[in-house]
Amino acid sequence: MKVIIHGGFFSESSTNLETKIAKQQALLKVVKDSYLYLKSHSALETVVYAVSLLEDNELFNAGIGSQIQSDGKIRMSASLMDGSTMKMSGVINIEEVKNPIQVAQVLLNYDDKVLGGSGATKFARQHGFKKFSTEIPQRRAEYEAKLKANGTGTVGCVALDNKGKIAVATSTGGKGFEIPGRISDSATVAGNYANEFCGVSLTGVGEDIVSGAVAAKIVTRVTDGFTIEKAFEKTFNELKPFDGFAGAIAIDSKGNIHHQDSHPSMVFASFDGVKEEVFN
Repeated sequence: MKVIIHGGFFSESSTNLETKIAKQQALLKVVKDSYLYLKSHSALETVVYAVSLLEDNELFNAGIGSQIQSDGKIRMSASLMDGSTMKMSGVINIEEVKNPIQVAQVLLNYDDKVLGGSGATKFARQHGFKKFSTEIPQRRAEYEAKLKANGTGTVGCVALDNKGKIAVATSTGGKGFEIPGRISDSATVAGNYANEFCGVSLTGVGEDIVSGAVAAKIVTRVTDGFTIEKAFEKTFNELKPFDGFAGAIAIDSKGNIHHQDSHPSMVFASFDGVKEEVFN
């Protein structure tokens, strides 16, 4: 059993030492709590649990603390993929929901598995998700002062359970000040993908991640016999011609954990019950 999570890039928010330590402590707590949860739950249930915890923490740009778009509204995206069934579900540009990843989880049981905009929000209300503002004062101040962030904030989790099953979940609050209707990578197979061999979650600039089809490429290459390290190396090399901005976390079916970023510094933490690792 293993869990790895990410919380976007360190440059997404303020870069002082206090914030860095806070993020390290928060990520270690979430990854360890998620590992304990994994002991009695599936990988699929665990990635939703972990991402929900990250969405609830305003240190990260997903759920509470999400960025504000150019028209003054917050719209979020999230997706979930079960590596054993190859089913993926997601919400795109959903509004006023505390935990978008939990709406994506409900959609996994429906034929129409990815909903966007007002349809996603209406679906959430119909299924008991109450209206909830995820705006925090920091984001409003950034918006009003036109202080555009780097657009590299997303959260995600990959888990391998005691039955050898892999699942992945990813959630984002957007890049900030984007055109309403913009689609991020988080609810696509470029940013969130898993099968029985590997699971990958991405953070970074969504347009770059989609251009590189990053998550799907890494998982496909592991499936075709690449080691997880070689799959990452080849895929990230393919981002270089257009200076693609991305960070990825992954676990393969053999229990190998890997992470890589193309620009400094993705914030992440992993735990396997004994060994812990957190970004430095």
